[in-house]
Amino acid sequence: MVRENKKLVEEVSGWLRVFDDGSVDRTWTGPPEVKFMVEPVAPHNEFIDGVATKDVIVDEPSGLRVRIYLPEQKPEGHDDTKLPIILHFHGGGFCISQADWYMYYHIYTKLARATNAIVVSVYQRLAPEHRLPAAIDDGYTALLWLWKLARGEQNEPWLLSYADFSSVFLIGDSSGGNIVHHVAARAGTVDLSPLRLAGGIPIHPGFVRAERSKSELEQPESPFLTLDMVDKFLGLAIPVGSTKDHPVTCPMGPGAPRLDGLKLPPFLLCIASKDLIIDTEMEYFEAMKKANKDVELLINKGMTHSFYLNKIAVDMDPETASETEVLITRINEFIKNH
Repeated sequence: MVRENKKLVEEVSGWLRVFDDGSVDRTWTGPPEVKFMVEPVAPHNEFIDGVATKDVIVDEPSGLRVRIYLPEQKPEGHDDTKLPIILHFHGGGFCISQADWYMYYHIYTKLARATNAIVVSVYQRLAPEHRLPAAIDDGYTALLWLWKLARGEQNEPWLLSYADFSSVFLIGDSSGGNIVHHVAARAGTVDLSPLRLAGGIPIHPGFVRAERSKSELEQPESPFLTLDMVDKFLGLAIPVGSTKDHPVTCPMGPGAPRLDGLKLPPFLLCIASKDLIIDTEMEYFEAMKKANKDVELLINKGMTHSFYLNKIAVDMDPETASETEVLITRINEFIKNH
């Protein structure tokens, strides 16, 4: 029987509504001109603008899926060079987004072409139906699937034909950057050979503390990050009874495993100079350096949180377009060097 008169108990403007019966409505209710960015793009086996895509189930019991982006190879010669793998974790405060959203499609097809790498993007479970560490578990399950492919225990034709399993990178947008850190830390406790985890690339990771930072209080809010989103998304995602000092959201804090005790690959930390949470992102960078971790830093000047996902700004604003190219170029260099 369908219950009438459900009561709204939480709302994140435009993005999400949670009701008292536990149901969640993620219908976009923000400006209609933005809606195209949060709509799904169907997979296409044929190459469109140099990239083919398909969705694959990587774990039958759970139904966990990934989207694979395969860049088209130039026909000249007989180059059988294998391609790096970029394992991607989408953002959305652990509560919204899907791997097939246009905002990810437009940038990760571009990244696949620019790096000549295969992107594997994970359809993570979402909170509040699946609170943390569910999304991290899904990211790690996807990495283990790649490991099984490398060992010949699974079959996926595109990856077996074209992928270099000794060159696997983790990348994540916003809360996906948190997943990069925690999947890498988990991977450091096991032997994944012949797979080699070559690097991690957290982009604008959602590293925060329970206490407001100076930048949270002083930086202007942006379309992809407001204080309301920080507080409410993370409140719905972290384990019940926890605060933003939880290790998932504050890996540099006293409640998290010591960074100097973690076995991590080289990292490229990407941040934006006008990000609301730049202070705690920089705190993470300094903590990683202090722990003698191999970590590089890219700061996109004048940019806000997840600027490169905003297709409207990338198309209309020359500065945003230029900084997006800077980001892609630096990621490409990092991959080539590792």
